[in-house]
Amino acid sequence: MSSDNTGRTAVVTGASKGIGAGIAKALAGSGAAVVVNYRTDAEGAERVVAEITAKGGRALAVRADVAKGEEGVRELFARARAAYGPVDILVNNAGVVAFGPLTELTEEEFHRETTTNMLAPMLTTKALAAQEDVTAASVVNVSTGGTLSHPAYASLYVATKSALEAYTIIAAKELGPRGIRVNAVQPGASDTEGTRAAGYVGSELEARAIAATPLGRSGTPGDYGPLVAFLASEDARWITGALVLASGGSR
Repeated sequence: MSSDNTGRTAVVTGASKGIGAGIAKALAGSGAAVVVNYRTDAEGAERVVAEITAKGGRALAVRADVAKGEEGVRELFARARAAYGPVDILVNNAGVVAFGPLTELTEEEFHRETTTNMLAPMLTTKALAAQEDVTAASVVNVSTGGTLSHPAYASLYVATKSALEAYTIIAAKELGPRGIRVNAVQPGASDTEGTRAAGYVGSELEARAIAATPLGRSGTPGDYGPLVAFLASEDARWITGALVLASGGSR
């Protein structure tokens, strides 16, 4: 099994750090030209680009808040096309989470998580499909293993990712006749900049998650990139509408 994406153009949302950065590097390593999308962390995005280009890859950092509406998404795709040609790999990685009791959820947090975790992938997938000169492409949505384990204190996050998984399956049916495959990966508990900022890493929640993981640790960004690069490649040509659990055995 290999992951050759030579000559292809990938957009990875939320790729300035964490899992997104790991995915961007893996796609570049498989031969794709990668657009490293970010919302605020320009320094992080440029660092990812520098790591890719230092190894002979092609990469470009593009700022766009994909949760804010179609205008920003169109600009993101226009920049990608101008630099590398039509986008035929899309990784919807950008996501936000706030861990806490459901009794403390606010309307503001509801809108923050639903627009980033669900609306943004819908808009970017729509933009990819709008490219009339693309007849074969791969979309990979980054969900969470929490849609299987349903952990406490993550009700809104898991709900938005559950919706993303349903969208993945339906989009695969609608876009399949055009040669566009749509899959999702379900990462397990992971140690990233995002989970550290959210207070998850080092918490009792993480300790319980590790105890329930057969491989005995949290995931890292490097654990997911190769899987996404494979799903994006021609070697995964018969895989669409799949939800792929990558959680160290936790479920």
